[in-house]
Amino acid sequence: MTPTTQSPEAFAERLRAGGLGTIYDKVLAGQRLDADEGMRLFASNDILSIGHMANIVRERINGDTTYYVSNRHLNYTNVCVFHCTFCAFRADRGAADAWEWDVDEVVRRAGEAAGQGAREVHIVGGVHPSLPFSYYTDLLKALRDTYPQLDIKAFTAVELKHLAKLSHKPLPEALRELKDAGLTSIPGGGAEIFEPRIRKEICDEKLDGNEWLDVMRTAHGVGIRSNATMLYGHVEDDAARVGHLLALRALQDETGGFMCFIPLAFHPENTGMSDLPDTAGMFDLKVIAISRLLLDNFDHIKAYWTMIGLKLAQVAQSFGADDLDGTILDERITHAAGAKTPVGVTRNVLENLIREAGRVPVERDSTYNPA
Repeated sequence: MTPTTQSPEAFAERLRAGGLGTIYDKVLAGQRLDADEGMRLFASNDILSIGHMANIVRERINGDTTYYVSNRHLNYTNVCVFHCTFCAFRADRGAADAWEWDVDEVVRRAGEAAGQGAREVHIVGGVHPSLPFSYYTDLLKALRDTYPQLDIKAFTAVELKHLAKLSHKPLPEALRELKDAGLTSIPGGGAEIFEPRIRKEICDEKLDGNEWLDVMRTAHGVGIRSNATMLYGHVEDDAARVGHLLALRALQDETGGFMCFIPLAFHPENTGMSDLPDTAGMFDLKVIAISRLLLDNFDHIKAYWTMIGLKLAQVAQSFGADDLDGTILDERITHAAGAKTPVGVTRNVLENLIREAGRVPVERDSTYNPA
């Protein structure tokens, strides 16, 4: 998919003609791109050249390796106090479509995953109005004690801020208690887009972008690593995306605690923004590629196949992505918003997709140790 048939000289000339020549020079030299260069990349329609540059960085960091994990999503509740415009997942407590799993039910479902060889459970839910802090610590302890082979990647920054409030303890202390109970790592959800004007429009009730970053800073400070995300393809613009990526990069410079960045393609069906179109495949590839180019201090960029589809995730391995997430059994949040992808796939499917893309599949755990 990248213009590798051109000579390096011809390719450089093509980029100079399109205003990207100085960016290419910096990519080859391993130099950091700035905000203006990020804006120029988003303004360009030369997706193959952008992808080629992203692939240079991808292979410099990860070679031909593409990672995946055998995992199951456990959405313990969809009850949520917030009313985010972009969300199709939430429900009011007592509503016909609401659910709350007790600890035994979560452990039972985790056991099904463990029986299928899973390495990770991914646990996120709504911000529930009445579950006590002890529910979350008991849940983590039960999973750790019953299935010690499972990594527990759990709770978005939004949930963690809520849990600290429930605990009546400072955030660092609450996080340490969750870590001691069995929390392995933190997913990157809830970041959405940091730009205040846009955040006010799509998730005004949630913690703001600086608060999200502060939760992650605090988590990294107590030894809990995390991922990071960006929700794109709704009402944000190029400047908001670039600003979001550079804010993540700055925190990574400070803490080194992020493992992976996951661009999340917005799905509008069943949301308060259902009039918007789905993201286009070329734009999905552009966001992945520019993320790889700007986030020079992130080891991994994920093509989240649940949101962009298996085939596009396969192509994204040549556009900067080196991770496909995993088998993702029982995903509910994106599918509530109309995703047409499977609710889970097998290891063989993922490994075949990776090999067909000319990459080497490596099964990993939550923190990128090979299985």
